[in-house]
This record gives sequence, structure tokens and C-alpha cells, in this order.
Amino acid sequence: MISNALMSIKQRITKAAQQFTRPESIQLLAVSKTRPLSDIVTAFNCGQYRFGENYIQEAIPKIQALRDYSIQWHFIGPLQSNKICLIAEHFDWVQSLDKLKHAQRLNAQRPKKFPPLNITIQVNISEEVQKSGVYLTDLATLVQAVVKLPRLRLRGLMVLPAPCQNFEQQRKPFRALYIAYQQLQASGFALDTLSMGMTNDMVAAIAEGTTLVRIGTGIFGKRL
Repeated sequence: MISNALMSIKQRITKAAQQFTRPESIQLLAVSKTRPLSDIVTAFNCGQYRFGENYIQEAIPKIQALRDYSIQWHFIGPLQSNKICLIAEHFDWVQSLDKLKHAQRLNAQRPKKFPPLNITIQVNISEEVQKSGVYLTDLATLVQAVVKLPRLRLRGLMVLPAPCQNFEQQRKPFRALYIAYQQLQASGFALDTLSMGMTNDMVAAIAEGTTLVRIGTGIFGKRL
């Protein structure tokens, strides 16, 4: 049951935060891609109000159907230029920004009646050619450009490392992103979000300082 799964995930977050002396205010993003409306409503009724979607064509009908619910919607999939307008108009957060041209379009398309769009920059921490994300060497330049866009609010960084089952190996990319995050904060950027960790590597991410974990299968079960 979704209610039991949510409770279990929250208990695991609390336990890991205590084990690694991390703040227990780690946010939980329920990744609801491919899940029906009924699952989202069930999770919402259990106190979960942050939901992440990857596919704009699937997400928009959900957002419209649940517009009377106080849900915070995060777009976590790859950005496509022809979908930027829809994302800017319907989401509260974009976690997968990795190009200045997309930032500029999001800024231009964000309706003025809405608050600035919250942004995390996706970092390709291992420089995997087939994966989205800005390389660490180019991160500072992108950060400096994004913070100048008035309809965007840069909140932090996100990473999607290569799958790994070894706990210590899981920690390495998260540690590298945490260091980059701290360096940006020390440079004066007002960042407060480090989006790291999913169902299988959540504990390693917590050990390395995540502030938000993105959980799909751990809440809803295997993908439909």
C-alpha cells in the first residue's frame, strides 16, 4: 500500500539522517511518472504534496485534473525546446536545467502572474557522454548566468549518477556534488537545495548531505 510505503520511506530517511548526523528536514519528492491519478491522490491524502514528472504529455493532464489540490509539481525529465512553454506555465520547479538557452526560454515563457520558477541545475558529475547535465567545469558559468534571469529562482543542484550497488561507490558522486554546492554557497549564491538520491541510493545521498530525495518505486512500486 502507498500509505505504508510512504511511512517506510520517511522512517528510512529519518534513520539515515540520524546515523550520518544530517538534518532530518530532508524533503521527499514522490516521482509519479507513469502512475495514475488515483495513486497521486492517495499519496496526497497521506500528506505527500511534492510530485515529480518526467514526461510533459503525461504530466499536463494530471496537473490540470488535480488543479484543486495544493500540489507542488517538479519537472525532472530532460528539457526539450518545443516543450519549454508548457513547462514554464505548469510547473513550480524544474530540476533538470543544464543549458543556458533553456534557462532563457523558461525565463521568457514564465507567466508574470506566477512566482519565479524554482530551478536546480542538473550536473553530469561523471561526465557521461550519453547523459544530460552540465559538467562541473562549466557549472559556475551557468550558475552566474541563471541567477541574472528575473523569472527564475536558482535553488540548487541535482544529480543522476550511474547506477551502482556498492554503498561507498554510491557516495562518491554525491560527495563531489556536495563539495560543488558548498563552494557555490561560499561564493555568495543563495542555494538551499541539493537534489540527490533515489530509491536504491537514497541512504548514500543522505550520508553526503542531500536536502531532497526523489523516490518512485519505493513509494508506488515497480513502474507501470
